Amino acid sequence: MIKVAIIGTGSISQEHIKGYLQFPNRCKIVALVDIYPEKAEEKKQRFNLVDAEIYDDHRKLLQRDDIDLVDVCTPPYVHAEISINCLNAGKNVLCEKPMAASLEECDAMLEAAKRNKKLLSIVAQNRYSTAYMKLKKTLDSKLAGDIVHAQIDSFWWRGHCYYDLWWRGTWEKEGGGCTLNHAVHHIDMAAWMMGMPEEVQAVMSNTSHDNAEVEDISIAILKYKNGALGQITSSVVHHGEEQQIVFQGKKARISAPWKVYASSSKSNGFPERNEELEREIEKFYESLPESKYQGHAAQLDDILNYFETGEQVLIPGEEGKNALELITAIYKSATTKQPVKLPLAKDDPFYTVAGIQANVPHFYEKSANIENFDNEKITLGREM
Repeated sequence: MIKVAIIGTGSISQEHIKGYLQFPNRCKIVALVDIYPEKAEEKKQRFNLVDAEIYDDHRKLLQRDDIDLVDVCTPPYVHAEISINCLNAGKNVLCEKPMAASLEECDAMLEAAKRNKKLLSIVAQNRYSTAYMKLKKTLDSKLAGDIVHAQIDSFWWRGHCYYDLWWRGTWEKEGGGCTLNHAVHHIDMAAWMMGMPEEVQAVMSNTSHDNAEVEDISIAILKYKNGALGQITSSVVHHGEEQQIVFQGKKARISAPWKVYASSSKSNGFPERNEELEREIEKFYESLPESKYQGHAAQLDDILNYFETGEQVLIPGEEGKNALELITAIYKSATTKQPVKLPLAKDDPFYTVAGIQANVPHFYEKSANIENFDNEKITLGREM
């Protein structure tokens, strides 16, 4: 029985709690931590977590030797501090995305996990969905050919008051805008499916949220070593939240939501539809299994399987860093208006939190600070 402590009991924590409760014979939530302990108490009562003790500071549970896994669901600016403290106390850590507020913090977290021989995994629950798992395996099959272009639309919509919450909308507390905190799902997917690009060029703006310092839209162009190009639009201004990842291969187009289209060349170079290849790709796609679990429950199943079998998790800390490095490159390019080469060096101004905060633009000044929203219902994007 894996015993779990959840640190941070805001909106996203309820998705984690519901996930753990799907595995009552494999894990138990024994602690809830929040700087607003009444929020932790509310979660305890709502989900009937009778074995969970309430704490107002994560350091108060570090001496407990009965906790196997700490699940960090706090705002991003304290991810590194809390994760490192827990790793140093001999706890395994699952940390919500984004992994940290800077690459320097990522490296410190990875070093702490290695030194203490503990698991550090980063939340990227969308990888486990049936749509993305099947797309990844179809991509790896090479039936569509080498990828020449990727189109990644991380379209979300958030109202003006979204950034009134006290920690949102500032470079110091939230660490960035939609690129870091919403598109991280799709940016992680890009790094997982295509690998890291060698160069990034980007622009960003704040079009609709004059109560936030950070961007509400960015557009990035990725250049890969083999000549392939990718484009990522990160947004919280798109009505309908119609998210997609489209890969154009040399032989066919595949995507999530699922669609396949294959072309062959006529003698004059114009296209004609290759229905035979489409059927082959469709047959392969349909042969792939459905994911047993969806969302956070799927990733928690993976984490529990690590404890039970020792099998490596799908998303170790290093992959969380890849996503943040790509995001950091987007911010640097959009700020400097110059292409950015990857990987970023440790002496790069954007390697540290201080360096990022000293360089990025403040589109507006934060104008409201609501302590908590009454309605905690959240959306996690469109189903694929």
